[in-house]
Amino acid sequence: MTELTYQPAAELLDQLTAKRVSARELLDAHVLRHEKRHDTINAVITTDLAGAKAMAQEIDDARARGEAVGPLAGLPMTVKDGYDVTGMPAVAGMPAYADRQPDCPDAALVAKLRAAGVVIWGKTNVPLMLGDFQSYNAVYGTTNNPYDLARTPGGSSGGAAAALASGITPLEIGSDIGGSLRHPANWCGVYSLKPTWNLLSMRGHVPPPPGRHSDMDHLGVGGPMARTANDLRLLFGALREDAAPARQDISGARIGLWLDEPGFPVSNEVRAAVEAAAAALRRQGAAVEAVILPFPAADLLDNYLSLLYPIIGAGFPSAVYTALEQQRDAYVPGEDGELDPYGMTSLAVRATASYRSVARALADRQAMKEGIAAWLTQTDAILAPVSGVTAFTHRQEGTLTNRTIEVDDVAVPYAHLFDWVSLATNLHLPAVTAPARRTASGLPVGVQLIGGWHGEDRLLDLAEALEAETGGFEAP
Repeated sequence: MTELTYQPAAELLDQLTAKRVSARELLDAHVLRHEKRHDTINAVITTDLAGAKAMAQEIDDARARGEAVGPLAGLPMTVKDGYDVTGMPAVAGMPAYADRQPDCPDAALVAKLRAAGVVIWGKTNVPLMLGDFQSYNAVYGTTNNPYDLARTPGGSSGGAAAALASGITPLEIGSDIGGSLRHPANWCGVYSLKPTWNLLSMRGHVPPPPGRHSDMDHLGVGGPMARTANDLRLLFGALREDAAPARQDISGARIGLWLDEPGFPVSNEVRAAVEAAAAALRRQGAAVEAVILPFPAADLLDNYLSLLYPIIGAGFPSAVYTALEQQRDAYVPGEDGELDPYGMTSLAVRATASYRSVARALADRQAMKEGIAAWLTQTDAILAPVSGVTAFTHRQEGTLTNRTIEVDDVAVPYAHLFDWVSLATNLHLPAVTAPARRTASGLPVGVQLIGGWHGEDRLLDLAEALEAETGGFEAP
């Protein structure tokens, strides 16, 4: 039998309902798993065990009395430290928030978890104000990838993905404005769903600063993470308070393979994984054909970055934003282009210019949304990489804009990590990340399935069909 803490959430629920296991026993097993892995992974960075034990006991007592309980009642769960949880306020890696008073109200999505009966016992690590593709900060340190401790699990939901892959939690919720649900799921071999923008409330999320809500944030979303596609569907149903429908057959589904995009580098390992996913979906009856976007991807990326920076400016404390501005302005590629072999213009130059023309950027984005809407009438979903690379080694030196990553041994700017996530984020489209295969060295490689607005259920169908072919999650 699969180790208890690695069993799917749906199976754990069945055991809870049948009273073969108690909520308290499940909680204890997951906390023990955390304690065994904490020194090497550092995924969970704070806990409220007294509160969790009390809630687990209440649920067990209610079940024993035959009372109705929530749809996820008794499942233990950790929550990304970008969400306020009563007793565990969000620190978001920010030293100034480390002493926040514990009596904060639950964030909106956390409140939905409690209503569903989830037992929340810990918080998972993030980068400083959720502003990096890695997960480390001065308050809680560095989170490691469970498949290779020398590598990042991704960010900003890196602690969440690492906890899932390590068997520390069966479910998680993350958030995403720059791939923060998708990169960690990709690099830790788990599933995530970035829903349609504005479908789920972001109240109680940090950033913006605690107690504030940014009306400017027209990009960021929150969403579920899990180790199976079915568990992802289960948690998504609880978050939207409407049980997601059962899986539908994907025979005849039309999928556009978006893999060859000039200026968006992709390693051979990632390319092979995406092509393998395409072949797997074909075996399930889908039609998968190569496509190009109905607008230049470079224009999409420029537009995305020009809208992203004003949101960061509005949502971050001034000291943090100043630091990010300095990081952003620190890197301008040299004339020889050695650090920019794919021709990517300086992030600093583009973002600074775009910052002065937000109104025009919004109009340009609307035109792109109209273009993709017409295009998606001919395509049910887009299959694409999440990132051009697999999980990379920790790199905390330098600034966000002078770091590099290696694509088949070629150094490219760190900002290329925005490439493949820009479509779904900027145009408010839902996207499911699903594991596709492992590399020769054992690192997970995932793919994105991107759909039309409010097309989450069909994307989950596709993710489950892919899982049936690939086997899905493999424990490290």
